[in-house]
Amino acid sequence: MGNRKGGIMAKKYREGEIVERHFPNRSVVKTEDGTEIHVKGGLPGQKVGVRITRNRANNKKGKIVETLAPSPMETAPDCPHASICGGCMYQTLTYEKESALKKDMLDDLYGRDVPYTMAPQTYHYRNKMEYTFGDEEKGGPLTLGLHHKKGFYDIVSTSGCLLVPEDMETIRAEVERYFRERNTPFYHRMCHEGTLRYLVVRHARATDTYLVNLVTTSDPVDEDDFVTFLQSLNLKGTIASIYHTISDDWADAIKPEKILRLEGDDYLEERLLDLNFQIAPFSFFQPNPDTAKLIYEKARALAGREKGVVYDLYSGTGTIGQILAQEAKEVIGIEIVESAVEDANRAAKANGIENARFLAGDVLELIDTLTTRPDLLVVDPPRDGIHPKAIDKLAALNAPRILYISCNPVTQKRDIEILEASGYKVEHLEAVDQFPRTAHVETVVLMSRK
Repeated sequence: MGNRKGGIMAKKYREGEIVERHFPNRSVVKTEDGTEIHVKGGLPGQKVGVRITRNRANNKKGKIVETLAPSPMETAPDCPHASICGGCMYQTLTYEKESALKKDMLDDLYGRDVPYTMAPQTYHYRNKMEYTFGDEEKGGPLTLGLHHKKGFYDIVSTSGCLLVPEDMETIRAEVERYFRERNTPFYHRMCHEGTLRYLVVRHARATDTYLVNLVTTSDPVDEDDFVTFLQSLNLKGTIASIYHTISDDWADAIKPEKILRLEGDDYLEERLLDLNFQIAPFSFFQPNPDTAKLIYEKARALAGREKGVVYDLYSGTGTIGQILAQEAKEVIGIEIVESAVEDANRAAKANGIENARFLAGDVLELIDTLTTRPDLLVVDPPRDGIHPKAIDKLAALNAPRILYISCNPVTQKRDIEILEASGYKVEHLEAVDQFPRTAHVETVVLMSRK
């Protein structure tokens, strides 16, 4: 199947072998004459055809347009969509080889031997998926799924996806069929016309319940019929919450302008390390509950028993803050998503935690309003890492210890170097594979004042 540009272009490309791989998803191709070209994707040992996109003497960049020969590491994938779906990166490797490759990349990035914990479950682990409406080929039937590896505007109908629970795949497939039968148009990003944008499905394993959030433009949708349809599905679990989010923004992301609860509960209830948490439609919660438990257990052990005052920054639904609050004097959390803060405070009250409070706002701004000095900083930022201005403020707090949890080793390494220049040193660093079969991994770092 070709992409929007009509498949592999006739323009001549360079042939070479992938000789290096780096986080987050970059590789180095070496041609027969020794030229090195930096590309996205690929696996060590693959023979590929590369089209040059930047032809500078010491910094050549390109795009893989054809895989000429597989890597000796590769085997037949379990997933039928492995060659085209952008959701996974390592479906053609055994999990053991995937883990070894990820650890090698971490060791190279951090310049040290990084202890690495493999995931206890490699399939059906995700508790959230954000599916996109579109078509797999221009003018083709409506599809609901994930982006194509080689074309952002092509959407792969991910039937039988191995990353999600069976019920989640059933919901995706049935919603796709529902709107196909009604000829409902998807939102075209180029001309900004159409109705259907995204379907977000969330799962709480403790209760085996689902939250379904349909994201559309302001074009009319028969909400009552959609609710009736979802309630008729034959699932092992239960759809406990149904939402409809309106988003007319041109950005390729969900920017909710109106959030409507159509049926059911306001949020899902999940349980982790003997605490209950509420998950609203747009709240952040770790996507893999099994490895989240491992990460938080490691974080709790690294933090030690005498935690004093803890700042939980980028706190999401307050998971780590509430876990640490059980042995801390006080926990103060900051999170920019207001609904997540509401969830965190509500959960803390329900869990009987009286020494934790969560504030809504930007870390960069709210950090100046806090008067109690922290004994421990816990930071778990988004993939972009800590804002450059915020990290200077964090260092100026002069906290004895910083516990830094990250889903992006590249930005974490950058931030570590800034903190080291401010007088901190790395006491402990380890990784947990939170996202098997994908290019991502979670890292936990403990730093202290020199």
